[in-house]
Amino acid sequence: MIIKTRGIVFQSVNYSDTSLIVKIFTESLGLQSYMVKGARSAGSKQKTAYFQPLSLLDLVVYHKENRQINTIKEIRSAYAYKHIPFDIHKQTMLLFLNEILYKSVREEGANKALFSFIYNSLHWFDLEREEYLNFHIFFLLQLTKYLGFYPKINSAPLHSGFFDLEEGIFVNVQPMHNYYISHHELEDFTAFLTQSIEDVKKLPIRTVRRRKLLDILISYYQMHLPGMGNIKSLDVLTAVLHG
Repeated sequence: MIIKTRGIVFQSVNYSDTSLIVKIFTESLGLQSYMVKGARSAGSKQKTAYFQPLSLLDLVVYHKENRQINTIKEIRSAYAYKHIPFDIHKQTMLLFLNEILYKSVREEGANKALFSFIYNSLHWFDLEREEYLNFHIFFLLQLTKYLGFYPKINSAPLHSGFFDLEEGIFVNVQPMHNYYISHHELEDFTAFLTQSIEDVKKLPIRTVRRRKLLDILISYYQMHLPGMGNIKSLDVLTAVLHG
């Protein structure tokens, strides 16, 4: 079966001397793996540049159900990033988000809502020239909607004293465990949760508090996605963005 679809590159691994195996989150088929023969050979039409982290592609693919690795018939860039390749801060944030997505998205069937969210968010991120330092926080929170553990904002008033990270709810009474947030961290968390990206990008949050909120969100992911593990790109992100 031949299928035309958009795709977002999650991973690219060298295979043999000239080929690649790429993992792509597609709009029509969900997460798929493709063998790209000769991609690294001289003169190949399927250049490795297409398969950089979170590249946005237009694809025509050969698809056979129950086959672990399929192949690509045609490929071209759906959107070439204009600013990310020339901004070290954006590049670092992109690699961090790529690791989060690779470790969290396991959709083997089409999920067009999730695909649109990721695709449109990356497009926005590329075009936003100055006020993007809060983007990764906003993205992580919004992504939980599609992963199944978005904070339950109706569990209690948002001005409640605590947010229980294990249960994903706001509560008025301090939880019996240590996995909760309160005070300044809760204020920041609530602000990101209740505002649009256009509002969030202007939040005057200090670097130390942004980093603290990021650590909280990573812990939140690790609690609700047991296979998440450590985020290797976090140290680089911290050095470049929060250093």
